[in-house]
Amino acid sequence: MIYLDNSATTRPFDSVIDVMNACMREDYFNPSAAYKPAVDLDRRLRACRRRIAAQVGAQEDEVIFTSGGTESDNLAILGCAMTLHGRANFVCSALEHPAVADTIRRVEALGHEVRVLPVDARGIVDLDAAAHVIDEHTALVSCLQVSNETGAIQPIEALSRLAREKNPNVRVHVDGVQGFMRVPVHMARMGVDMYALSGHKIHGPKGVGALVVRRGVRLVPQMTGGGQEKNLRSGTYNAPGILGLGEAVREMAQRREQVEKMRGMKARLWAQLSAAGGVRVNGPAPGESDSAPHILSLSFEGVRGEVMRNALEGEGVLVSTGSACASHKQKVSGTLRAMGLTGEQADGTIRVSLGLMNTMEEMDEAAARMIGMAALLARYRRR
Repeated sequence: MIYLDNSATTRPFDSVIDVMNACMREDYFNPSAAYKPAVDLDRRLRACRRRIAAQVGAQEDEVIFTSGGTESDNLAILGCAMTLHGRANFVCSALEHPAVADTIRRVEALGHEVRVLPVDARGIVDLDAAAHVIDEHTALVSCLQVSNETGAIQPIEALSRLAREKNPNVRVHVDGVQGFMRVPVHMARMGVDMYALSGHKIHGPKGVGALVVRRGVRLVPQMTGGGQEKNLRSGTYNAPGILGLGEAVREMAQRREQVEKMRGMKARLWAQLSAAGGVRVNGPAPGESDSAPHILSLSFEGVRGEVMRNALEGEGVLVSTGSACASHKQKVSGTLRAMGLTGEQADGTIRVSLGLMNTMEEMDEAAARMIGMAALLARYRRR
């Protein structure tokens, strides 16, 4: 099997599994308790905070543990909206994952306006248009760091600067789920107030993530109870998950050269596919500076993406047709529509996403199977 759907989830590192297993078997204490084994466990959780904070240019006490990217995005958006008393507008890009796109629509029920930032044909936020969308009444701007469908890296720093020129008090939220540990981020330098991340996208466990919240940013908690996480996210700590997330961050940091090797694998796969013809890349091409190292969106001429995905599964190659969180909805991708793709192009799209466990040999094999399958399926094209 060749697994090329790492943007949906990744296989955990063996060390992550070992750390979590040991925690559940031996360090099963509640880290909020006062006796020594619990205090020792809490100390290890704090080390995980520091590890995450160091990767995003933040401080230890700015890391709020959550159940994953979706909860982090919800806390950032709704938590910000509920602090406001007057009417404001909330801005997000046309590329957002449902965790942001659907959540930001909920602020309309609170009396606020929602505005959408357009993107260009490469799937990059249009900064000229953004200057007309964002204004002095914008309370929050939300933009993903890396498109989960095309791998396009967004101009977060420039967007943040533009937003603060319009309103110095605006909050900038970044969904970093597809960018964390694969694309550099420094919250202070980039002007980011809140940054969401998830463990299972970086070879860590599912069900754990974080929202990094810059000091001074006020949020209304969406989960109340025991007051954990500075009263922003109550609930007993998921100690095995947090330790697993911390271990995944440690491993990813030590394997930075493998992250760059993914860029080479992506380029090799595309070189073979493009040489065969009948396929286009959606978004920045491999090798371009605003192309993330691990995601490739492909449209095969005359072949439906869903058919291609199913056919490749039969060949032992696992890909997707887009975000796993929305794949069951069977509708045209809003991201591809915003980029100006035709209905046929969008319908013929698959997403290939790499992880640290993929190899160059797998790229050669996957390319050969895709080329052969595309040629076979194109014979049955509807006329």
